[in-house]
Amino acid sequence: MPNVTFSSPLLSHPVTIFTADEESSNVLALAEAHRIPLPHVCGRGECGDCMIDVLTLSGKLLGSILTEKEKARLSAAGKMTPEDIRLAEAKDIAPRYRLACQFVPRYEDVLVKFSGRPGDA
Repeated sequence: MPNVTFSSPLLSHPVTIFTADEESSNVLALAEAHRIPLPHVCGRGECGDCMIDVLTLSGKLLGSILTEKEKARLSAAGKMTPEDIRLAEAKDIAPRYRLACQFVPRYEDVLVKFSGRPGDA
């Protein structure tokens, strides 16, 4: 299972979580369980406050499933293009920006960056 490293100006240093027991948790649930102050309101992919910038730390970042809410919210914010959606769905190429409440890391170690401002990765 992957390691998820959180990095933000709100944290004094990056925090890495090994997800062995939490393998089906989305990034927002991991943050909440480990008291990481990732901004959010709804937790359902509707508000967009939990936007994150995801970078792989171990090889290729796989696409993961994009929900319709996530596609709509990230597209409206200018963080996802129709080409990004096509590449994620057809070629399993992950988009850079995700919603923490929708993104479940699969097998890769990832760096999750967030600014601390709601809706801004």
